[in-house]
Amino acid sequence: MNRRRKGAAGTDEDNSLVSPFVKYLLFLFNFIFWIIALVMISIGVYARMMKHAEAALACLSVDPAMMLLVIGVLMFFLTFCGCVGSLRENICLLQTFCICLTVIFLLQLTAGILGFIFSDKARDRVTEIINKAIVHYRDDIDLQNLIDFGQKEFDCCGAVTYTDWSKNMYFNCKTDNPSRERCSVPFSCCILSKDKLVINTMCGMGVQDLEYVQAGDHIHTNGCIDKLVDWIHSNLFILGGVALGLAIPQLVGILLSQILINQIKDQIENQNYYIQHRSDPWS
Repeated sequence: MNRRRKGAAGTDEDNSLVSPFVKYLLFLFNFIFWIIALVMISIGVYARMMKHAEAALACLSVDPAMMLLVIGVLMFFLTFCGCVGSLRENICLLQTFCICLTVIFLLQLTAGILGFIFSDKARDRVTEIINKAIVHYRDDIDLQNLIDFGQKEFDCCGAVTYTDWSKNMYFNCKTDNPSRERCSVPFSCCILSKDKLVINTMCGMGVQDLEYVQAGDHIHTNGCIDKLVDWIHSNLFILGGVALGLAIPQLVGILLSQILINQIKDQIENQNYYIQHRSDPWS
């Protein structure tokens, strides 16, 4: 009798239904993203403390520093639930992790579908953001570098056309504009020739006064929106791979957590069965 009871009590360790592989794989998965979340929070806090040009950042829909902070805090909370839940075999924390991750995945999927369906509205929104960024071009060095990088990378100028730079107070073509850059565009709009040893950094001066064809001899006249759309169309497979790369870790996390939850529930049912029947070895 005593030997039988001892065997029943020893089933917790000897006959555990929870797979150590699944348990520690889920922990490692969450621990890696927990570290990434801490890095994102640190960068977000640092960027927020060092950034003073609030007016310039107002042109963006979301402050990049705040976006890093929000995503980092959300990841920290989720991965904490996943780490502790997997180690402690806590169903409540694991279910919180699984449900939140599922909701986030569905929201991302919905946003992607809506962005594809309402692509025209998305394009108008991006155009509006770029035009606001042009207005604040000289207000913040980081925003200026970002715009210059985009125009050099895509060989474009302005949102829709190069004359969009007239929205900026320094490049505005009004006759009463005292700026030395009146009716000009930034150097990042210029067509750079690899044969020239000396680069003319003033190549964008006064080009808004020129005809479209004449301006095209000095700068890129096409807007960045059309270039961006063309780039997306020509890199659909790469973008699809990136989207898949973002989706796979989420699906793996959902799958592992659900497997572990089911194993823990089976283990609890198994333990309850032995507790109920160990007093009566013949039942």
